[in-house]
Amino acid sequence: MPVLRAVPGWNWFLKVGLAVALLLAGKMEIHAQDVSTEYKFKAVFLFHFAQFVDWPANTFSSPQAPLVIGILGDNPFDNYLNETVQGENVNGHPMVIQLCHNLGDATNCQVLFISNSEKTRLDQTLAALKGKTILTVSDIDQFPEDGGIIGFVTVDGKIHFRINTDAARDANLVFSSKLLRLAEIVTTQNK
Repeated sequence: MPVLRAVPGWNWFLKVGLAVALLLAGKMEIHAQDVSTEYKFKAVFLFHFAQFVDWPANTFSSPQAPLVIGILGDNPFDNYLNETVQGENVNGHPMVIQLCHNLGDATNCQVLFISNSEKTRLDQTLAALKGKTILTVSDIDQFPEDGGIIGFVTVDGKIHFRINTDAARDANLVFSSKLLRLAEIVTTQNK
């Protein structure tokens, strides 16, 4: 179940409403021309993806260590991702955002959003991250088919996501069945 703050406020209601939409619909309507709205929704998805993963025991250096969501490349979220995770935690791990200027900066992340600006280096990036316990997420075309774990796709103005279960298994990540039911499942096993 999602972990949200106990004291309701505007952000809490927004997150709960978006979580319900995520769980019930598995997609969110956006206007294709409004990039800021699109990335607001994607920021909320990233927040919830982290909550629907069973993280291996050795993922964190201590019970209080932060869960780091990294952004590799250009930051399409502006400040929305920071606002979304501010004050939140996953199983007692406070959530923090880290801008990653290179792949070396990304190795301490649990969730890594790979920006479109990294498209030309995607093969090398995914090869370097293979087998590491990092949930890779992107909206680069064919991301999960190319070996990433979760890929955003927009169809008819709605955000959907695909999960590569082979890549998740390679990263030693287990997803909640609730999340898997909402996703389109792809594999790279036969590639």
